[in-house]
Formats: sequence, C-alpha cells, structure tokens
Amino acid sequence: MSSPVCVVIGIGPKNGAALSRRFSAEGYSVALLSRKTDLSSRIAAELGSAKAYACDVTDPESVAAAIAAAEADLGPVETVVFNAGSGSWGNIEELSAEQFETSWRINAMGLFHLAKAITPRMIERGKGAIVIVGATASLRGKPFTTAFAPAKAAQRSLAQAMARHLAPKGVHVSLMIIDGMIGEAGSGSANTPQRLDPDDIAKAAHYLATQPSSAWTFELDLRPQMEKW
Repeated sequence: MSSPVCVVIGIGPKNGAALSRRFSAEGYSVALLSRKTDLSSRIAAELGSAKAYACDVTDPESVAAAIAAAEADLGPVETVVFNAGSGSWGNIEELSAEQFETSWRINAMGLFHLAKAITPRMIERGKGAIVIVGATASLRGKPFTTAFAPAKAAQRSLAQAMARHLAPKGVHVSLMIIDGMIGEAGSGSANTPQRLDPDDIAKAAHYLATQPSSAWTFELDLRPQMEKW
C-alpha cells in the first residue's frame, strides 16, 4: 500500500520545516512547495520520502503545475497544509498600496489558487484535508497590522466558505489561529512558555488532518500558556 501524500505550502525554518517533518514521521510522502527551494530541498533530502517544488502562490499556473507535479511524482494528495504567509508591517500612514495588495495576494488569493488546483482532485476521490495556518490578526486589526490583518481576515472567511461547501463532499477544511510569537522547534512549553513550539503546531495540524468526519473542527486556537488573550 502506498503512503498517503501531504503537500506543505510555505517552507521556512520554523513552521514549514516542522510541518514537513511531522507528516513525514507519520508515514506520509511529503511535497514541499515554496518560492525558493534552497531550504526545502535540504529538508526533502533529510526526510527521504519527500520532494521539493518551486511554487509562487500568487501565480495560479505555478500552483497548478506544482500540485500536478507532486501527484505525478508521489501519488494522489490526501492532505494540504497551507502555511504560505507574508505581511508588511506598519500603520495606514506608512504602508503603500503595493504592500497592502501583496499581503492579500499571498495570504488570501494564494489560498484561493491552491483550492482551485486541489479541490477538484479531492472531490473526485471523495476525501481530503486542507489545513490552513491562520493568525489572530484575522480577528481584529491593530495599527501595525494594517496590511496583514485584512489579508488574514479574507483568508479566514475564504476558509470558512470552503469548509461549509466542501464538507459534504468529503473534504475537511480547517484553520489554525496562531496567537503568539513562534519559538524554535523542540523548545517546548516548559522552557519557553511565552512562545509556541513549531513542533507542537505541527502536531495540531496532523490532528486536524486525521479527525474522524463525525467530529470535524473548523477553527482551532493555538497559543502559548503565557499569552494574554
């Protein structure tokens, strides 16, 4: 029996790396998608049953090509973790229209492009999981998140619309609200109670991806024990 396939979109040294390693440890073949492949190629080589692909989430053709290549190389994609995210920080006086639009194109439009590429495949197979890495900024705006918060709010609304439409078709869409600063992988709450451990975030993502359909979660808040909320 072939291994299930997980696509992780957005590979950085913290969450992206931890997500890739967690799903690999759980027996998945992992496709690592990112705009640049220097880090993702190193992680893929470390994992073994994994492969890195160049992908620009703001370009629908790039996303569709990467998903098609991952399925051709590794097999049908069962799970996608959308970890792509970027933002420009500043208030309304400081930010440019270009910075505002770029944040939206990565966080919201990027998820839209991913959904258009992967959901027809999942619907055809009658199963699948899409886990989205969101942020508390999606729930309220602050001066320095003038560009980031609206982009994440749009992402959250899109995720909810997708979840309600796709659930009856067998596709579970879920959103992790990350509330707090992210520390180093393996740091653990005992050593850094004020920061989230990427390894623990990755465990939560795997939990969401494998929930039984009688008790699916849409939104899951994750925060370190010392975070004020």
